[in-house]
Amino acid sequence: MTDAIPRAAGRIFSLKQRLLIWLMAPVLVAVPAAGLVLYDVMHDTAISWLDQALGDTALSVAGLLRERDGQVVVDVSGATDRALRFDRTDRVYYLVLNPAGEVLMGDAQLARLHLPPRRAGEWYFSLVSLDGEQLRAAALGTACGDRQLCQVVVAETLNKRDTLQKQLLAVVVLLIGGMAVLLAAAGWVATHRGLRPLARLSAELEQRDLARLEPLQHDVPGELRPLISAFNRLFERLRRASSAQQDFLANAAHQLRTPLTSLRTEIDLALLEPHDPQVEPLLKRLQSSVDRSARLATQMLSIARAEAEPGGREQPLDLRDIAAQVAEDWVPRALQAGADLEFELESAPAMGQSFLLRELLTNVLHNSLNYGGHGPRITVRTGCDGDWSRMEVEDNGPGIPAHERERALRRFERGSESKGTGSGLGLAIALDIAQRHGGRLELLDATSGEGLRVRLSVPRLRTPV
Repeated sequence: MTDAIPRAAGRIFSLKQRLLIWLMAPVLVAVPAAGLVLYDVMHDTAISWLDQALGDTALSVAGLLRERDGQVVVDVSGATDRALRFDRTDRVYYLVLNPAGEVLMGDAQLARLHLPPRRAGEWYFSLVSLDGEQLRAAALGTACGDRQLCQVVVAETLNKRDTLQKQLLAVVVLLIGGMAVLLAAAGWVATHRGLRPLARLSAELEQRDLARLEPLQHDVPGELRPLISAFNRLFERLRRASSAQQDFLANAAHQLRTPLTSLRTEIDLALLEPHDPQVEPLLKRLQSSVDRSARLATQMLSIARAEAEPGGREQPLDLRDIAAQVAEDWVPRALQAGADLEFELESAPAMGQSFLLRELLTNVLHNSLNYGGHGPRITVRTGCDGDWSRMEVEDNGPGIPAHERERALRRFERGSESKGTGSGLGLAIALDIAQRHGGRLELLDATSGEGLRVRLSVPRLRTPV
């Protein structure tokens, strides 16, 4: 079903925007319509009052008609004339026509209006134009003399009517505008408050990970309860899947490492026992293949563990301590391989997961030892640079060309100059772990001469560990 809410240049409106549109669309239609109706009613009422006042003047003039000696006359004194014409805003005109249509009294120019004659007591109101001036005229038929009918015409300029129209329009605009603003504000507040439970739910879900899969317990409106129930069912499935994955990793680690370790032991024993010299190269190759398979299995399990390990379990630690712990395992290996392993360690506090950071350093050291050539010189450094804590591993091997470094960080990718027997997973694992810690992994030139410098940078922890 096509969404009834329009899209703006490919942009999908948010739920809050959609609600506001649905709330404000009727307001934008109804409020102006109400304003027009209100203005029309107030305008007609005001004009009716003004016409009534104009009609009262006509009645006053009609009341001055007298019959004397069989003639119709208008008993108007100077004071009465001034009273009839008095108005603080407009000019008032009046005219009395006898039954023959002749001017008895008043402003003769009104006769040019040629208003239709009225029967006795019949009114006629109209907007007219006289000598280029707009007037509001009222005509009244009135009895005068013996069964005779006179016409009374009263007119005035439109100054107060125009002023009244402007005032009414200003009042209606202010009233309707204020109402529209009030309704818009009420709609925004209602939408904001109505969506607040959804915002809290979103914030709660944002903080969830595999370590926090307990059911949601939010006190939410009834419309959101099916969504909460669906999320809780999803969390339950994730809990079971995570538990199954952790069990699989533990079993896989045991099932892979145990036979490989046994096979390596058998090969070592075969090399120690008396054997045909022609078999020794084969045993050496088997020994190397087993070592590589064991390393590959360890790296694959490390990737799976890094991806499955829930976030949010970071602890305050020092990269210097991580390097010192790894040194205990790698110094003997480096000596056995004829490598010169040096450490330049300074405090580098950070937040992280120590086992993952140890895995990162182990992978980088293995790469340096494996690809650094014969008797490499490897230096491990830790320290701080501004807001970042860093850990570096530098070797004097052939390095990786600058244009291949991005590719070298991908899984199962190796530099074109690589001479070792690695699988191309070490740097990819290190990059995954760095990103998990909100940091970055960089492949840089060695500080002096040839070689490669792998730098891990993670946010520095200001509080001492």
